[in-house]
Amino acid sequence: MKITVRSAVEKDLSALLALYSELNPDDASLPQESADVIWAGITSQQGRTVLVAEVDGTVVGTADCLVLPNLTRGGRAILFVENVVVARSSQRLGIGQRLMEAAVHLGETAGCYKVQLLAADDEYVHEFYKSCHFKPLAQGFRRYIER
Repeated sequence: MKITVRSAVEKDLSALLALYSELNPDDASLPQESADVIWAGITSQQGRTVLVAEVDGTVVGTADCLVLPNLTRGGRAILFVENVVVARSSQRLGIGQRLMEAAVHLGETAGCYKVQLLAADDEYVHEFYKSCHFKPLAQGFRRYIER
């Protein structure tokens, strides 16, 4: 099995939407027109890279990465990682590990001083990130905005 991690391109959008439906199964489907507009915004955003992992030419995982410029730490940026998901049928094959290695590499290349993410309150997920050499060093907080 060959795992390839690369930057997502427009033709990957349907595969990304399918993965996100596994990540957040309670979300309503995004209309294609809306998805196209949002994708155009994502791809034009400086410092934003959506990574995809492929196995035998099929997209089976993704991680959304954003380099945030920073005025502390000597001006070194922060890489934020969001929406990490590997298809259920492809989990525990090293795909998530490869995605996180690629995310860290993006951060290193961009001169970031850290890679940061929030993880679900799930012991399996926490163990996965620990296995990728991430440390649970801070308490995360969220405030959801109601519509």
